[in-house]
Amino acid sequence: MAAKTSPSQRKTMGRVMHEYAHGELKSGPKGKAGKVKSRRQAVAIALKEAGASKKESKTENKRNLSKSKRKEATGKTAQQEREGKSRVGARGKRESTKAMGRKNAKATTRRTPKQRAAAKRNIKKAQTARRRAA
Repeated sequence: MAAKTSPSQRKTMGRVMHEYAHGELKSGPKGKAGKVKSRRQAVAIALKEAGASKKESKTENKRNLSKSKRKEATGKTAQQEREGKSRVGARGKRESTKAMGRKNAKATTRRTPKQRAAAKRNIKKAQTARRRAA
């Protein structure tokens, strides 16, 4: 493991270990080798995906981390597919009405088409700002 891992690396490692704990972590290309049963193997996969492996070069680690982040951003991780989330850490806003018991409400509120359009615009704006800054 690298001397100090970044917050994004720790987040990725946490996600991989969460997948392992829930029996969702698979090994091999596209998970063809089956479920990971060994904790040591899960840790090795977590380090590799987080780009914190001692066995890889700096460029390889960077490539691995960016690949993981791309997977998380597009909702392609096992955890996201199982839990129905669009990205890591995604949470639906909770509905809270008297009938539903206020803060213990389980249903999530839906975005209106207007809100969805505004969110898309904000995402595009943020992406262009990021491109200009880079």
